[in-house]
Amino acid sequence: MPLKTLDATISSFDGVFQKFKEDAPKNKANLILFLADNDPSTSLSWCPDCVRAEPVIYKKLEALSDDNVLLRVYVGDRPTWRNAQHPLRVDPTFKLTGVPTLIRWEDDGVKGRLEDHEAHVERKIESLIA
Repeated sequence: MPLKTLDATISSFDGVFQKFKEDAPKNKANLILFLADNDPSTSLSWCPDCVRAEPVIYKKLEALSDDNVLLRVYVGDRPTWRNAQHPLRVDPTFKLTGVPTLIRWEDDGVKGRLEDHEAHVERKIESLIA
């Protein structure tokens, strides 16, 4: 089976993440990609780093073997994300500081991450998902 993709927003995150964690032991790799929402006026992400990184990340993920999962989490529009009390900024597990952020999840915890300034670097993506 090829890469399975799950999508979540801030409002659906807890339920989708719980399912992701329950299924994680069955998968070879479990990845979480935190992204900015698309701007309704352009249909593109409001975040230039997301626009730059997403195609590179997806290209690398296409090369993965079977039984891998990607959870895409959309953090909201720019004002929502900029709030210092955003749930994913203050979450003790994720402590997000920027988007995009790509995380490798193993054994019920974060085992590696690429932050916004490096999430587009092919060799770093390859290292994280290998």
